[in-house]
Amino acid sequence: MAGIKTATGEYIDDSWELSVFVEDLGPEAEPINLHIGGIMLQIADKLKLQKDWSDHALWWEQKKLWLLKTNWSLDKYGILADAKLHFTPQHKPVVLFLPNRCSVWVRANFAQPVFRTVCDLCRLLAIRHPEELSLLRAPEEKDKRKQKEKEETTARSYDLTHVRLPASKAQQTFRGMPAHFSDSAETEACYQMLSVSQTSVTPEQIVRMHRPGSLVAGFLRTLLQQVKEHECLWLRFKYYSFFDLEPKYDAVRINQLCEQASWWCCWRRLHEEEEMVVFAALQYHINQLSLNATSAEQSSESGLDDLDKALANLEVKLEGSAPAPSLLVRTASVTGHPQHCNPQRSPPRKLTLKGYKQYWVTFKETTVSYFKSPEDALGEPIQQLNLKGCEVVPDVNISGQKFCIKLLVPSPDGMSEIHLRCVDEQQYASWMAGCRLAAKGKTMADASYQAEKENILSFLKLQKTNPEMSLTAETEGTQWLVSPRYQKKFKPKQLTPRILEAYQNVSQHSLAEAKMKFIQAWQSLPDFGISYFVVRFKGSRKDEILGIANNRLIRIDLAIGDVVKTWRYSNMRQWNVNWDIRQVAIEFDEHINVAFSCISAGCKTVHEYIGGYIFLSTRTADRSQTLDEELFHKLTGGHEAL
Repeated sequence: MAGIKTATGEYIDDSWELSVFVEDLGPEAEPINLHIGGIMLQIADKLKLQKDWSDHALWWEQKKLWLLKTNWSLDKYGILADAKLHFTPQHKPVVLFLPNRCSVWVRANFAQPVFRTVCDLCRLLAIRHPEELSLLRAPEEKDKRKQKEKEETTARSYDLTHVRLPASKAQQTFRGMPAHFSDSAETEACYQMLSVSQTSVTPEQIVRMHRPGSLVAGFLRTLLQQVKEHECLWLRFKYYSFFDLEPKYDAVRINQLCEQASWWCCWRRLHEEEEMVVFAALQYHINQLSLNATSAEQSSESGLDDLDKALANLEVKLEGSAPAPSLLVRTASVTGHPQHCNPQRSPPRKLTLKGYKQYWVTFKETTVSYFKSPEDALGEPIQQLNLKGCEVVPDVNISGQKFCIKLLVPSPDGMSEIHLRCVDEQQYASWMAGCRLAAKGKTMADASYQAEKENILSFLKLQKTNPEMSLTAETEGTQWLVSPRYQKKFKPKQLTPRILEAYQNVSQHSLAEAKMKFIQAWQSLPDFGISYFVVRFKGSRKDEILGIANNRLIRIDLAIGDVVKTWRYSNMRQWNVNWDIRQVAIEFDEHINVAFSCISAGCKTVHEYIGGYIFLSTRTADRSQTLDEELFHKLTGGHEAL
C-alpha cells in the first residue's frame, strides 16, 4: 500500500506493507528450511521495484516479534502455516511532542528497544545523555472539543524525517548548531525552536492544555506492540538525575529540561510562596530574553562562560587545596549555637507543633557534635554525627526568618533525620556549605567552600523582595506564571508587583544563566525528582507510599504524609521480584530486608525506576560517553529483547 499523500501531491512515506503466508504443502512435502533473508530476497524479486529494501524486515503479528536474525530458518523461529508476517520498514514516521509543547515529525525505529530508539532520537535532536529520557504515549482525549482545543494549542510541527545523520557519532557544529540542522531554513528554524524557549502560548491556551498527572506508569517498553505509525508520542525526562549539564553543548537539553521543570512547578503545589515568586520571576526573565534570542547567541554566550570557568579552574589549581589563611575564621563562623532538635527516626508530624531544643553545636572536619552549653564543649558531646554520605536538604522561608537544614544521616536500619535551625542567612550559608562538602567527604579547608557559600547566599537573595526599588518594567498576565492554587489565592494586582520585585534580583542574568538557575532552584525543592507509588509493605495491614528518588527509597505514611524510613541505594545489596505475587524484595546491608507488593503500578515499573537510577549512578566524568545498554536492560528487568 502506498504511503500518505500530502496536499502538495508528494508522498511522505513510499513504503510497502505486504502479508506473507506460508502454504501448507501436506505431509509428503519436505520441511521448510528457507532462511528469513532468502524469503525477503524472493519478496523483493517478485515486486520488481527498483528501490532500497535495506530498512525492511519481517514482523510476526501474532507473536509481536521482529524476525531480525536473517540467517535463521522459519522452523527455528517456530513459524507454522497460520503465521501472518508483514514485510514492512523498521523505521516509521511518528509525531514527537516535546516538553516545550512543540512537535516534530521523526522516523523512529520500531524494531529495536525503546532505550536504543530514544538514543537515536536524542542524537537527531542534539540532546546529550539520552538515558535520562524515555517515550510515552500521548494521553487520550475522549471529548472531541478538548481534542480540537489541544490541537490549537500545539505549536507548529517541524519535519525531520528527511534528515540523515552522519556515520560518525561525534557531533559536528556549523554556525553554532549541529551540522545536520544547517541543511535548510526549516531545519535551522527547528533547532531555534528546540534550543530557545517558546513564548507564543497565550494564557487562554495554557488553561486548555493537558495538565500533567502521574506519568510513572505510562512510559513505553516497546514501540510496535503499543504504538502505530503516525501516532503522537511524548518525549520526557523520566529519570531526574541530570549528569554533566554544560550550556555550550546542551542548549537543547537545558531548554527542554527547563520547560519540563516550568510545567512541573506550574501544576504542582510549592511549599512556600517565596519559591513560587522566584520561579515566576525566573520564568518571566527567560521569556523576555527568549523573544529575541538565537541559538548562535547562546553558543557564543556559553563560550564566554566556558572561558570564565577555565580561568577559575586554573586559579584553583594554582592555589591548590591547602588551607587558606582565613581557615580559622571559617571554622569560627560555623561554630555556633543553632537550634537543634533531637535525632529522630521519623520527623515530627506536619500537623503538630514541636519546638526545637537549643544546643551548642560544633563543626570539625566532616563531623557535627552538639553539647548542652558552650562550657560543656571541652568534654564529651551528647552525640557526634559523621556527615559523609548524608543527604542535605534545605528548608528555608525568608519571610518567616526560617533557616533550617535537614540532614538524612545513614544508619543501619535506614536513615535518621536531623534538623538544624540557624539564626540568620549568613550562619545558614556557612553551615549549609559545610554540610554539603562534608557529605562529599570534603572539609571546609577545600578550595570550593567559599564558592559554595556564595552560591547559597545568591540563591537566598533571589527570594528577597526589594520594595524600595522602582519597578520600571510593565507586564501583563504574570499571574499565569504561577500555579492555579496561587492564582486563586492572590489577585493579579497582588501577584504582579511581587513577581516584578523578585525579577529585579534575576534581571542581570543571561539567558543560559537564568535557565541554569531555574533548574538548580527546581533541584533544591524538598520533593524534587521523587516518583510515588502506592504499595503495601510485608507485615503491614494498610497501604503506604513508596517514593523513589535518584539516590534513595522513601517509605511514607499515606494518611499524614510523614516519612517513616529512608534507604539509600549505596546500602543495597540485591533486589528480586516475584512476578506471581507482584512483590519486590530488597536486601540492604546489616541484613535488613524490605518487601512490598505493588498496588498503583506494576512491579515492572518499580523495578525499572530502581534499576534505572542505579544505572545512572554508575556514570563518571572520566568514562567514555558510550552507554552500556546490556547493563541498563539487566538492571531495569530486561523487558525488551536486545
